[in-house]
Amino acid sequence: MTVGVALNASDAPNQVDATVQLAREAAAAGLRSAWFGQTFGADSPQLAAIVGREVPGLQVGTSAIPVFGRHPLLVSSQAQTAQAATHGRYHLGLALGTKLLTETGFGLPFERPIARLREFLTALRQLTETGTADFRGELLTATTPVPARVPGAETGVPLLVAAMGPQALRVSGELADGILPYLAGPRALADHIVPALTAAAEAAGRPAPRIVALVPGVVTDNVDAVRAKATENLAFYEQIPSYARVIELSGGRRAADLAVIGDEKTVEAEVRRYRDAGATEVVFSSTEIAGEADRRRTWRLLGELAR
Repeated sequence: MTVGVALNASDAPNQVDATVQLAREAAAAGLRSAWFGQTFGADSPQLAAIVGREVPGLQVGTSAIPVFGRHPLLVSSQAQTAQAATHGRYHLGLALGTKLLTETGFGLPFERPIARLREFLTALRQLTETGTADFRGELLTATTPVPARVPGAETGVPLLVAAMGPQALRVSGELADGILPYLAGPRALADHIVPALTAAAEAAGRPAPRIVALVPGVVTDNVDAVRAKATENLAFYEQIPSYARVIELSGGRRAADLAVIGDEKTVEAEVRRYRDAGATEVVFSSTEIAGEADRRRTWRLLGELAR
């Protein structure tokens, strides 16, 4: 099973340089993949392309680009360029985003997100697989009067979606290669997410989907202090209905209840629980929350589990 980490160097003097250094450390620890979030700061496909060039062999991915405020033609260009730069090691994650960030940041109404996701994926799949598109939907149009293929990206780009709700899972099973659930514990994965996604993929005649579980967590001896900090850092997600729902389905009350915090034995057991629940890959985030020493301690353990 692939084990990776989300890299966050947004507080560094130079985010790109610091991210490359972190990626080198991750690869040296034995981790298989590095993932990059997308807000209003660094461009995650570009960051992934740079890291993929600088750290050969490391899989790189975006988790995840909101479909609001973007267009399939532009995202395809970014993703194919990253795929060519990394010689086939780039994975593109998409997300619905949130009403707050969509409407306050872009000034766009957060309307019909599932329909937009379906149209976005349909057009994007055409573009990344063939370099052309002829799609005219209710919400999006994507056509290619000139070719949109990036030489070097002929293998296509794996498409993943940060999907956890029933409708998003149905669309993802039909049109994507897998999902990127976050704050979805083993119970929610096994009982709700994996069965729904698998059924949708099977009905559409698609291969078994990937389930890349993103898990906030760290190996530390300061469990109480770190959990208190995680409670504060993750509280934002409790205000988003989709996350609140999956936290409850996971048996949690607060978002931090889904954070994996403890010694090596505790963290290893939780990683195996995610695997048993159907996760094909586990990616730890927020590993920097307890400081550099515990981050490195966490990466050593995860690297061992990845071997």
